[in-house]
Amino acid sequence: MRYLLRRLLWTIPVLLTISLITFGLMHAAPGGPWDRGGLRRLPPSVVENLNRQFNLDRPLWEQYTRYMLNALRGDLGPSYQFRDRGVSEILFAPPTGRPAWESRFGRTATLGLLALVIAVVVGLPLGIVAALKPHTWLDTLSLAVATWGTAVPNFVLAVFFIIVFGLWLHVFPVAASDWNDPRAWVLPAVVLSFGTMAYLARLVRASLRDALLQDYIRTARAKGVAERGVILRHALRNSLLPVVTYLGPTLAMLITGSFFVEYIFSFPGLGRLFVQAVSQRDYSMIMGTTLFYGLLISLANLGVDLAYGWLDPRIHQDE
Repeated sequence: MRYLLRRLLWTIPVLLTISLITFGLMHAAPGGPWDRGGLRRLPPSVVENLNRQFNLDRPLWEQYTRYMLNALRGDLGPSYQFRDRGVSEILFAPPTGRPAWESRFGRTATLGLLALVIAVVVGLPLGIVAALKPHTWLDTLSLAVATWGTAVPNFVLAVFFIIVFGLWLHVFPVAASDWNDPRAWVLPAVVLSFGTMAYLARLVRASLRDALLQDYIRTARAKGVAERGVILRHALRNSLLPVVTYLGPTLAMLITGSFFVEYIFSFPGLGRLFVQAVSQRDYSMIMGTTLFYGLLISLANLGVDLAYGWLDPRIHQDE
């Protein structure tokens, strides 16, 4: 509990640093929320009234202090794009009469979880097979897929999948209008999972091959333990330690890092909303989304450390 409390307290300066950097970069960028798109020709008097309404006429230190104090109370501020709604409502409230998972965050979290499941279901067996069959065609194939998946950016892969499976084969919709159709989720989830799946396969292969060369594996085989038990009970469990370390932050990154994928597929999630907020200089939306992303990644790192100690009793949390 002391370790958990200490780590949670460290989250506070982390979020403060993130907020300061985001706030500084946001206001250092040229332009503002009222001189983008169709609002470019607003009269100066209207711009002055809008700045006064949203406290943008105050000094920067006062704007930052006010925002952070409101954020501590759960108020992430009003959106400049959707002026009749607050940022918290836009991020976490589902449409009227719809379940909670259909909120912006709910959809992005669902897409990230689907991508993680695909990455683990495909990448883990791929890495295990490559480690158990070294220097065979299976090993070569798994390494080729892993290298290709790591090297190709997800936005390039998204365009490729849209052309092949959407325009040529007509298997999946290109720009879905009904996200209750399971087929609409396939391409975004696969594209988002591909890089994670590729790296996971390489990580499992390297970690499992290293574990199979350790002395305790030779001891287990000398004691007559069946090869299946040697791999599953001894080698695989220890080789999963770096995998767990990787998967925790990866889950947070899949949930928070789907900007390009969501934008390309017109997916109604947080990533697409964040890109729109940056282009429209929606300061409250940028700050609120960034703080929420930072909190998610911090909690994911904490979960990884706790799981790491559970998997390997030799690791003490005090260390």
